[in-house]
Amino acid sequence: MSAERQRRHLVVRGVVQGVGFRPFVYTTAAELSLSGSVANDSSGVIIDIEGTPADLDEFIRRLRDRPPPLAVIESIDRITVAVRGGTGFHIVDTTRADGGRTLASPDVAICADCAAELADPTDRRHRHPFINCTNCGPRFTIITDLPYDRSRTSMADFPMCSHCTAEYTDPTNRRFHAQPIACPDCGPRLTYTAVPLSAATTDDRSRLSRSGRSEPETAGATHSNDGVQPTSDGPNPSLPAAHRAPSPTSDAAAALTAARELLREGGILAVKGIGGYHLACDATNEDAVATLRSRKRRGDKPFAVMVADLATARAIAEVDDIAAALLSGPQRPIVLLARKAPISYAATSHATLGSRTHALASPVGRGIVGLGDLLEGDRADSSPSAAREGHGQYARGTATPTGAEAPGRPESRGLDRGAIALAPSVAPRNPDLGVLLAYTPLHLLLFGLPGDPPGPQVLVMTSGNLGGEPICYDDEDAGTRLAGLADGWLSHDRRILTPCDDSVLRVVDGIELPLRRSRGYAPLPLTLPVPVPPTLAVGADLKNTCAVGDGRYAWLSQHIGDMDDLATLRAFGFAAEHLAELTGVAPTQLVVDAHPGYRSTAWARTHAEGRLVRTVQHHHAHIAAVMGEHGLGAAETVAGIAFDGTGFGPDGAIWGGEVLAAGYKGYRRLAHLRYVPLAGGDTSVHRPYRMALAHLRSADLPWSDTIASVAACPADERAVLTHQFDTGLGCTPTSSMGRLFDAVASLAGVRHTVDYEAQAAIELEAIARGVDPGAGTYRFALDHTADPAVIDPAPVVAAVVRDAGHGVPAAVIAARFHHAVARLVLDLARDFAPPPTTVALSGGVFQNALLLSAARTLLRDNGFPIITHRRLPPNDGGLAFGQLLAGAG
Repeated sequence: MSAERQRRHLVVRGVVQGVGFRPFVYTTAAELSLSGSVANDSSGVIIDIEGTPADLDEFIRRLRDRPPPLAVIESIDRITVAVRGGTGFHIVDTTRADGGRTLASPDVAICADCAAELADPTDRRHRHPFINCTNCGPRFTIITDLPYDRSRTSMADFPMCSHCTAEYTDPTNRRFHAQPIACPDCGPRLTYTAVPLSAATTDDRSRLSRSGRSEPETAGATHSNDGVQPTSDGPNPSLPAAHRAPSPTSDAAAALTAARELLREGGILAVKGIGGYHLACDATNEDAVATLRSRKRRGDKPFAVMVADLATARAIAEVDDIAAALLSGPQRPIVLLARKAPISYAATSHATLGSRTHALASPVGRGIVGLGDLLEGDRADSSPSAAREGHGQYARGTATPTGAEAPGRPESRGLDRGAIALAPSVAPRNPDLGVLLAYTPLHLLLFGLPGDPPGPQVLVMTSGNLGGEPICYDDEDAGTRLAGLADGWLSHDRRILTPCDDSVLRVVDGIELPLRRSRGYAPLPLTLPVPVPPTLAVGADLKNTCAVGDGRYAWLSQHIGDMDDLATLRAFGFAAEHLAELTGVAPTQLVVDAHPGYRSTAWARTHAEGRLVRTVQHHHAHIAAVMGEHGLGAAETVAGIAFDGTGFGPDGAIWGGEVLAAGYKGYRRLAHLRYVPLAGGDTSVHRPYRMALAHLRSADLPWSDTIASVAACPADERAVLTHQFDTGLGCTPTSSMGRLFDAVASLAGVRHTVDYEAQAAIELEAIARGVDPGAGTYRFALDHTADPAVIDPAPVVAAVVRDAGHGVPAAVIAARFHHAVARLVLDLARDFAPPPTTVALSGGVFQNALLLSAARTLLRDNGFPIITHRRLPPNDGGLAFGQLLAGAG
């Protein structure tokens, strides 16, 4: 053996399984004429490699610098071992080793190569709904355990055919060791099932009749690759042909044809995807969207919409280069985008708003180009109900100024050429749309390939669940919980082992801001700036995620949801257990929120099994999360400004407008928003007019009937509130900035009651975008004689009441209020962040793009170093990460 040869043993750690890493190692070794082997084990990827020192160095350089696109190299450990000789390079079987840890890959959207094969009539996977390769497809949602091999996924249910086996074992094939490899011969298989109309309500039957379907309570049928299995006494002759299923079908095409036809007809389709079921309907059909909203008990909360490609996305929303990259990236999240506005609305905006000039071109304000027209539209809706609900400043959806809109057909007059008009109830009173691109082959087929009968161009694509429940992912469970919601089911026989909702992002000043970190991101690890012992952090009760940490790694779970029912609690328990198993972390302690009534806290104490349970104050965890995200060290402290909705304070109050001097190990409260009474807890959260009355009372302002919030409060409720505020009965003091946003939204006449969390604040932000606040300014008062200092909103509340009474448009009031809060952030930094102290912004209020952008700009212009969230949500979805750092001991 040549003395010039060396042999090295490499251990590559990171996201290196399920991402085409072993084929990459194989081809790289072959190109360099190196011998040896590569294998997966529970530590990562193990490589024994032999050759000249120069070639070995080049091999390692390529591993480090040019890995497969989905791989994340955390480390490459290497030692020199004895030369063995031999020729060729081999991929050997997976082994399991104790003490090691590898990282699971998230699910990945369909890649360009597979999309091309899907549409290629000459390819054997033409139109196969489960096409994938080493660069795409499901991962996290089908894995039972690591190392990542087909036998440890739900694809184990589908023995590979000879063709797939050949590709799977061919190192030169891009499906080499692609564990979810599939084809029409080996499965999985698609199934379409029409739901008997007897499940529909009378109103639904009427709706379906209007759209061309029949009312009789019969006719269910199933289409599948294997044929049709009627599920009733016989097909209903008045149903569309695909639903009558007069003869067996033998491939997935029939199922997809039936599904597309159902959508065209205005039906609601349950679609089994990668991480769970979606409910879909034609986003341009107002009847269909309104029915879905009603069945799902959705209230006014906006629906996300799915499109097939970027071109269609640009027909409904403003898509710049950054948004395009996010939309089409491998994660394929929902991205909040300014909706494409009707051109005619801009022409009326200035007239509607009188002599005031309203800027319409700020980076975050383009979507509100139609603001003036929205105001105009409100004049058409002068019903008492609209006035009572505080819609007096802008209209619902995209209704025209004349209100002349045909039922079931959204108005299209005045739209940009090429724009697609969506149904008003897709996102009522919201200038943004949640948009995502089709991310699975099944989605692409649902939209249709060239030559298919046209289907809807835009689909509402919302989680398959009732409001507040976790997403359905198990077929039997979905059959129960989604019964009555869908008119048809497009399903398949690949089991989803781990549910995973879509992720949600928005872009602020060119930087992505996660609002929900889930599919495409979970369970990618985050590096911790300080080591932690094996720990489970259980998060909060809203937007729950849990996390495990060990050493320098943390893993956040997928989005679990609001812990307000038994199903979510069960989902939480499963997610915590699965995350620990997948990462190999055996928690020796648990970290919980300090709120004694949180169900996540109760779950942790019930399941502690003798392990230490630490508590962390809610806003301390928020600030620790943004510190950790930016890698601040153990000894560093920041001036943390946590503007939030709700968090339990150690004094028993509900905190949420906090300034903290914070490090990981502790915090000191420097200032807070002045306490006002929160009467009846969640009741006041759901009725912003109650918070308005609380702030009026705190500011010593009379409850005049001329104030919109007072007028919105029934007289008997006003009497009860008076008694509560006088006696403190049923009241908890709160410093919540989120509740102040609610109060101002009500005082300005924007919204007095809410259907979903933060609705009032969201609508207040929406109408403020791009609006010049003019000469009027609002200013908070700061009382430094108290310790902690007190931020008094009374001057702001008084100014809002004064402006509203003088007829200042709500949009201008909203703009002035946002400017005042941003200015408050700067004032707090000047008072509590002496140079070079870093200012950290966190908490749910900083999901507000207008506020975040303004505050960040003011701080930077005045020389403050600041940190804000970029990889984690500022809301409670990122809380568990902060709990790990603040509570790990």
